[in-house]
Amino acid sequence: MSVRMPHAPVPAGAARRHLRRRRARPALFAALLALCAAAPATAQERGQGAAPERGVPYVTLRDRTGAAAPADFYGEARSDPKAGWCGIDERRIDMLAPMAEAAPFHVPDEILRVSEVRERPRAAILEELRAGAGDRAPLLYTHGFYIDFDKGCRRATIFQENAGLAGRMLWFSWPSDGALLNYTRDEADLYWSVPDLADTITALAAAFADREVDLAGHSLGARGVVLALYEIAARQPDLRLGELVLLAPDMDFDIFRKMLPRIRPMVRGITVYVADADRPLALSTQLHGYPRLGETGNDVATLGDVDVIDVSALPVRSPSGHLYHIHDRQVGADLRQLLDAGRRAADRDGLVARGRNLWALRPAR
Repeated sequence: MSVRMPHAPVPAGAARRHLRRRRARPALFAALLALCAAAPATAQERGQGAAPERGVPYVTLRDRTGAAAPADFYGEARSDPKAGWCGIDERRIDMLAPMAEAAPFHVPDEILRVSEVRERPRAAILEELRAGAGDRAPLLYTHGFYIDFDKGCRRATIFQENAGLAGRMLWFSWPSDGALLNYTRDEADLYWSVPDLADTITALAAAFADREVDLAGHSLGARGVVLALYEIAARQPDLRLGELVLLAPDMDFDIFRKMLPRIRPMVRGITVYVADADRPLALSTQLHGYPRLGETGNDVATLGDVDVIDVSALPVRSPSGHLYHIHDRQVGADLRQLLDAGRRAADRDGLVARGRNLWALRPAR
């Protein structure tokens, strides 16, 4: 039997302040929309010359739509592999910059849009990536569920910048519908994409035979990367790759543990990022009936030398709690230490040991 304790009386002044705050919310949102509409022009529009090109090279399995708008260049249907460059431009919202710095959640101080899509042969894209990477290892990034080409290009660009991967990242875009209610259809499209993802990994490894290719996957895309490595292990068991980074992975924890002995020898190290406020993964657990790899509370000691980074102590900067790799600068800084400096969790700044292979990322002071 539960007992409900009576609520303490609320002082009249506090009640009035609370009411004023509630009434102020629509006005605040209206003001934000007005600021966005009246945002300052881009550098090109102000006549200050062209800004540095911003965007990501990609490999995609999406169909061409024939639409004129760059954001709609590719659709959701399955197709043969294509490659190219997805260009981004921005409209600054400088008036929101102070709020963006102070708010505990993500407040954009710019509006991004897909401005250009240039298809190129995959070999040309890999050659350009090699030139941009210099002496650094390239990284292949695979997106997750509910991502159309437009959103995927914008988010891949932000992730690339947050993690310090500019010039060395290739984005793999499988044909997610970009529809919130089409999760099972996205799962089917992901599984269909796995052989081509495996081909892309091996082609990238061949193009960079003098260094080890890094891999990163977010959410459902992390599951795709693991499945692709499992397939590569059967094709080319001697292939050696760099770091494998799984960000909020939407994958059955026990299935990953079963696959681990086959994929672990192929990569230099494996890092898994987890959070306890990740709402999409909580829903995925309810749907599938088994815990997700990207959730907290799993017996991660059974994963051997896989480094598990718990980001639960950081401010939740997105409503879903699922996009910390994009919106949290501390996660970006931790990724830079791993991917640029090659520092393992025990040697990275900001991490506190919580177990043999479990680490907590401390909030910045």
